[in-house]
Amino acid sequence: MTWWLWVLVGFGLLGLEALTPGGFFVLFFGLAAVAVGVLDALGLAEPAWLEWLLFSLVSVGSLVLFRRRLVERLGTTGAAEVGGLVGDVAVLLDDLPPGAVGKAELRGTAWSVRQATTDTLPRGQRCVVERVDGLLLHVRPE
Repeated sequence: MTWWLWVLVGFGLLGLEALTPGGFFVLFFGLAAVAVGVLDALGLAEPAWLEWLLFSLVSVGSLVLFRRRLVERLGTTGAAEVGGLVGDVAVLLDDLPPGAVGKAELRGTAWSVRQATTDTLPRGQRCVVERVDGLLLHVRPE
């Protein structure tokens, strides 16, 4: 492959990474393609088999070595985002008996909720999220 085609494919992969939500997988393949294109332009990766070998080694090697650190430094885990729901107000979609699990709407999404009061909460009741347990929200009446 010619050097400019490697660079073009590399920038295409980098653009694809920009359009996908934070997985940081395609990034390393794009960077490897650009690197192989530069090496090919300098005449350091002449045979086609060497270009493909370099692309494979650089992309997979950098993915294994750097992805975890990049995700830890730039990304957040889903648990941290869900934990940010504490204190938000949810609206019950059904009547909720004491200790039962029901459904409530929060931020436009239906969530499973449990309440610990001794009274049945009516449909439409506004409730405050006290804690998050996986995908289950523990709520109390507002």
